[in-house]
Amino acid sequence: MVDRNLIREFSISDEDLDAAFAEVMPEVDADAEGDENDWVLDDVYASVSCAYDVNQIIDGVILSVDGEEVLVDIGFKSEGVVHIDEWSEEEEVPKAGDKVQVLLEEVEDEFGLTMLSKRKADRIREWEKVIATHAEGDVVSGTVVRKIKGGLLINIGVNVFLPASQVDIRRPSDIANYIGRTIECVILKIDEARRNIVVSRRKLIEEKREKLKQDLLSKIEEGQIVKGIVKNIADFGAFVDLGGIDGLLHITDMSWGRINHPTEIVKIDDEIEVMILSVDRDKEKIALGLKQKSPSPWELVESKYPVGTKVNGHVVNVMSYGAFVKLEDGIEGLVHISEMSWTKRINHPSELVNIGDEVEVVVLGVNKDKQEISLGMKQTQSNPWDEVTKKYPEGAQVKGTVRNLTNYGAFIELEEGVDGLLHVSDMSWTRKISHASEVMKKGDEIECLVISVDEERKRIALGLKQLASDPWETDIPQKYQPGAIVQGTVTKITNFGVFVELEEELEGLLHISELADHKVENPEDIVKVGEKLDVKILRVDTDDRKIGLSRKLEESIEEEATSGEGGESGTAAAPRKELMGGTGGDAPLFTMPSETSEEAVVEEEAVEETAVEEDAVQEDAVQEEAEEKTE
Repeated sequence: MVDRNLIREFSISDEDLDAAFAEVMPEVDADAEGDENDWVLDDVYASVSCAYDVNQIIDGVILSVDGEEVLVDIGFKSEGVVHIDEWSEEEEVPKAGDKVQVLLEEVEDEFGLTMLSKRKADRIREWEKVIATHAEGDVVSGTVVRKIKGGLLINIGVNVFLPASQVDIRRPSDIANYIGRTIECVILKIDEARRNIVVSRRKLIEEKREKLKQDLLSKIEEGQIVKGIVKNIADFGAFVDLGGIDGLLHITDMSWGRINHPTEIVKIDDEIEVMILSVDRDKEKIALGLKQKSPSPWELVESKYPVGTKVNGHVVNVMSYGAFVKLEDGIEGLVHISEMSWTKRINHPSELVNIGDEVEVVVLGVNKDKQEISLGMKQTQSNPWDEVTKKYPEGAQVKGTVRNLTNYGAFIELEEGVDGLLHVSDMSWTRKISHASEVMKKGDEIECLVISVDEERKRIALGLKQLASDPWETDIPQKYQPGAIVQGTVTKITNFGVFVELEEELEGLLHISELADHKVENPEDIVKVGEKLDVKILRVDTDDRKIGLSRKLEESIEEEATSGEGGESGTAAAPRKELMGGTGGDAPLFTMPSETSEEAVVEEEAVEETAVEEDAVQEDAVQEEAEEKTE
């Protein structure tokens, strides 16, 4: 059946209708009645419907509102339906008879319905409006609708795209914080084909900041107090927006006191007052200061903390070389590791103090210009070396523990922090000791005699052999008389002679010239180590602690017999010659006027130089060890 109302809606007159019939179907009688002509009218409606394209905005009239659906007549064979949600809250509620513009999405779907959209029609009209009124480079204002992948959607009449990189000069931590805010942007690109607009807030800010920056640089001066907004924070400081240009507030210029991170003082978006420290107009760099707004606590440090003052403070940092102690905000001093204890041997300051500890210190030195204070902890206690002379006088017999062994002696701990040096030369009267470990070991408790005390250099000299009498002054001269024949064992062979052990820890020197009646080139040709020999005592030198020996026994016996027959003493009859020998050294025992070979003279000089050098090396080693101990 033909919908006559629809025909009337299209305002088609009977004459036009008849003409259309005649054109389409000339053989059909327009006056015919009944179902025979219904199909003809359907074709007419179809031809009219083809005048509208899909995705075209057309005018319509609301026929009715049924719940969530709005029935709209657009002059088609069938009405279209629009969901009531497509009317915004700001618009009036739709009612029958209202005119409305809709987008034709589909003429007839599978259910024979015409699909319409009011929302899409509104967007298209707005888009066309925006395109008509704006161009690239224009500044627009809109509300941030929502966050999408890669940026934000801004409603400027239509939704446009704001990339995340274009939100601000420095990308915010969370761009979602902009949702709901009304912002200004500049249009970067318009794509009419894709109906897409890209905008930038950053470019607009940069353009404004450039103008402000040039104005600020022309006016700003060092020493000025200005306001700014903290825009970014790094480990080394904070960047403050001064209104056109950012200045750097370094962490060292935030507080007179110690801070570990800028966030302890400032936060992002904080408005703060800062002082202009320096301006580099060529590089457009500004250095800012916060602590400079208040006087430096170092201005009165010399009068407040004079040398020798005892003060309390808190440990704020511990390093390998010492500990930093906070005396007040902005005032810190260093307690060097060497100033921590009189007695304890400290490898690291953490053995005594930790961060946060309250300690008592003494001011040792103040440098106002460098803002440095030297502090001491041990100075709050008595120095044991101040009483060492009273406690350990020369000649006193003391007990101690072997703390360390060296090739030149042993360090004996008399009490905590007080050591004495027992030199190898003071360990035995008779034995030649190459290393202290030959006599003792670390940890042994021994008795010693105090030889000398040097309070200024913090040194105590100890002796072990001094606990007993010197056998070179009593026993040895009596036991080993010149001319006596004794038996000994070869212990060492050198190019100038042979050392012979006469008894435990006692040796004599059998010089090469005294080995045989004939000239000896190599002592090893005559004797061997471990061989027992009968030797004659030539001389005992108690001052140098040396015994000279001879093996020219037969000649000596004959000379003694001859002397006896002549009625003269053996000493007087003995030939005048050089006597060699001794222990612990290589020099001649003594020299008598006689003919001496050139080789013997050269050997004597070399031996004397060697002995002097050895004594010098030992003395230097003792001094170095003592200095190390005190340091």
